[in-house]
Amino acid sequence: MVRAVDGISFSVDAGEVVGYIGPNGAGKSTTIKLLTGVLEPTSGSVRVAGSAPSRNRRENAQRIGAVFGQRSQLWWDLPLVESMKLLAALYDIDPKAYRTQLAYLDQVLGLEDILPTPVRQLSLGQRMRGDLAAAFLHQPSVLYLDEPTIGLDVHAKDRVCAFIEQVSQERRATIVLTTHDLADIERLCDRVILIDRGSVAFDGPVKKLKASYAPERVLKVRYEPDGQAPQLTVGQNIASGTVLVAAPGEVSLRLPPTASAVPTALSEIGTLGNIVDLSIEETSLEEVIKQVYPARRAAAQ
Repeated sequence: MVRAVDGISFSVDAGEVVGYIGPNGAGKSTTIKLLTGVLEPTSGSVRVAGSAPSRNRRENAQRIGAVFGQRSQLWWDLPLVESMKLLAALYDIDPKAYRTQLAYLDQVLGLEDILPTPVRQLSLGQRMRGDLAAAFLHQPSVLYLDEPTIGLDVHAKDRVCAFIEQVSQERRATIVLTTHDLADIERLCDRVILIDRGSVAFDGPVKKLKASYAPERVLKVRYEPDGQAPQLTVGQNIASGTVLVAAPGEVSLRLPPTASAVPTALSEIGTLGNIVDLSIEETSLEEVIKQVYPARRAAAQ
């Protein structure tokens, strides 16, 4: 028997936005199905706002909203506004509350122009805005978002992310976000739960995850163009760092996370020419995740 989830334990506070990530087959979808009440745990317990989702499905449905990637909950042949009306009836939303909430969702997601349009005629980005509105129409306290930006262009993705930020801050919605787009996690989540092979590999702030697995920073310096290459070579150690780039007018160093590393490096490479620009880059979350799984599995052997 395969254990889809094995000893996973975590809690999420009201208003928190948590990234729930892991490779395919890690147990993400199974966890979400347990939280939404689709599945009942074979051992252990699941509680959402104090009740067991699988045993109180009607009550749980009033408390949660969910968006599952490209699987829409909208009626395909109906105008978007008719889907909203049907959902309002299903959730028994008071007409005045419905109008107020729809106006709020229009303000956040920009629905006015697409409300009269049949869902089948909406673009992917427009349909996702409609699905987000549908999921939040009854003002749930918890939102489960599974790949809400998959396949979206930059503009549509930004609008979805802005919606998540706004409902979290203004409505104190608790949001569990699963996605393979780690840029979304970095933008939206202060906390990340990383699972691997059905168990929790990491649970904590994104900054702590980076500090644990990829604490180095990269210092990039540009000099006034004079056509001369700095007297450095790639791989050379300098000022407790390592040279990554040594080209005419440009030097990049990998540095440790100590407070003195950047000033010390600048005092040395500042003599190579007149600096016109500099930047400090942290390792991306994507690069960090690439290191987590091999390190964890090697330690388990």
